[in-house]
Amino acid sequence: MTCTQCHREVDERWNFCCNCGARLHPVFSHRRLMRSATDSKIAGVCGGLAEYLNVDSTVVRLFWAILAVVPGGVVGGIVAYVVAWLIVPRATAPVSAPIAAKPTPAG
Repeated sequence: MTCTQCHREVDERWNFCCNCGARLHPVFSHRRLMRSATDSKIAGVCGGLAEYLNVDSTVVRLFWAILAVVPGGVVGGIVAYVVAWLIVPRATAPVSAPIAAKPTPAG
C-alpha cells in the first residue's frame, strides 16, 4: 500500500503512515440510533431504524408489521415498538432557512 501524502510504501495493516503520520484508512462516523424527526408515521421508530441501518423505511415498516401480525408476535411487535418509543431518543429536527416575507404592493 502506498501513502497518499508521502507516496512511500507502508504495510496495509497500519492505520497511520510511519513516515509522515498521515491517516491511511478513512475514519468511520459513529452513528446513533435515534427516532426520526422527518420520517415518522407514529413515533419515528421505524424511520430512525431505517436511517441507522441505511435502508428504506418502507422495508422496516413492512418487517415490523409482519412481526406484529405473526401469531405470538403481536404482543412482541407492539411491545417492542412501545419500548423503542420510550427508550430511543428523538433526533433534533433539521433547521430550515427562515421564510422571507413577501413584499406587499405599494398602494
